[in-house]
Amino acid sequence: MITDLNIGGVLIPGLVVVAFIGLIITIATMRVCTEIGVSRLFAYRPLAEIAIFVIVCGLLMQYLPVIGLSL
Repeated sequence: MITDLNIGGVLIPGLVVVAFIGLIITIATMRVCTEIGVSRLFAYRPLAEIAIFVIVCGLLMQYLPVIGLSL
């Protein structure tokens, strides 16, 4: 279960933290795709970015509790 993150007395929802981590991973993934030329295969790149973001966030939500990290 994703719980709140306490930073200096300020509670940050766990979903916001997962979304931020997902955004960082998505940006890195899209840069790698651009460097190797895979992004030319996407007809509409923003849609591909949103799809990768949703997939990464879903995987993070599913596997963070498995590896022992609970936000």
